[in-house]
Amino acid sequence: MTTVETTQTHIETMPFSKALNAGLRKAMEDDPRVILMGEDIGRLGGVFRVTEHLQRDFGEQRVLDTPLAESGIVGTAIGLAMGGFRPVIEIQFDGFVFPAFDQITTQLAKLTARHEGAISMPVVIRIPYGGHIGAVEHHQESPETYFAHTPGLRVVSPSTPNDAYWMIQEAIASNDPVIFLEPKSRYWPKGEVDLSAPALPLHASRIVRRGSDVTLVGHGAMVSTLLQAAALAEAEGTSCEVVDLRSLSPVDYGPILDSVRSTGRMVYAQEAPGFVSLGSEIAATVMERAFYALEAPVLRVSGYDTPFPPAKLEGVYLPDPDRILEAVDRSLAY
Repeated sequence: MTTVETTQTHIETMPFSKALNAGLRKAMEDDPRVILMGEDIGRLGGVFRVTEHLQRDFGEQRVLDTPLAESGIVGTAIGLAMGGFRPVIEIQFDGFVFPAFDQITTQLAKLTARHEGAISMPVVIRIPYGGHIGAVEHHQESPETYFAHTPGLRVVSPSTPNDAYWMIQEAIASNDPVIFLEPKSRYWPKGEVDLSAPALPLHASRIVRRGSDVTLVGHGAMVSTLLQAAALAEAEGTSCEVVDLRSLSPVDYGPILDSVRSTGRMVYAQEAPGFVSLGSEIAATVMERAFYALEAPVLRVSGYDTPFPPAKLEGVYLPDPDRILEAVDRSLAY
């Protein structure tokens, strides 16, 4: 781990998973009401070791290994939140969240409104999601649309270690329930983490690469793929601007619309299937709000409208730079 210190900043280089671990640790140090719960998160430190050593350092009363019962985990977290705690629960893999779907969408998302604001639900649900790890169905899915569609839930997905460190703390500090989607293929790449101050609020989108010809928008692991596509496009003489959505609900449209009004073209990329998806909503909203700036339709690149395939076919199913560049070419052809 490399450390760089100045009078104004304190920067460390660490993997995404370690940045999450550091963010969880900081939140637990700052607030004794923060409790972690999940399957194998204690002694093992989680399947991806995101919670490694936290049970050792904070004890079994604050880092709890739970039974294999996702609905029970979320139900317990709801009760703890009613009792004044701030529970952070881990769903071991994306496809395992559905046994808890009723608790999340019928109870957790609605309790504050049901009580006319008299109670808050400061519950964070961490979900490792997405592909690129060579696993099978239920281990590589992208269920974000279900939660972004549900009023009462905040939904976010960091793409960098710095965002992972700060966004998990901001999510824990929220008095509303937050679905915290962790792109599991990004757990290992390293990046700089500024421990001094967050770069952006929790629900802000961000331009991560400047360009003039086409706007590329995505979230989570797809941001890295978009940056790869933009670098390849530049070599061919096309300048692509890349926007990291960061927050899936609510969506910060300001930087997206500013970019589209400048480039006149947009491609949205996601790992999830395309039908009735986050990309559908973003595309529709951009065409409503920036119609006269567009020189081509907003195009979408997504996973296919099928169940996630066997691991050997993930490279065919998941969007890659070539599929994104093909959409860029189609946009420029208008």
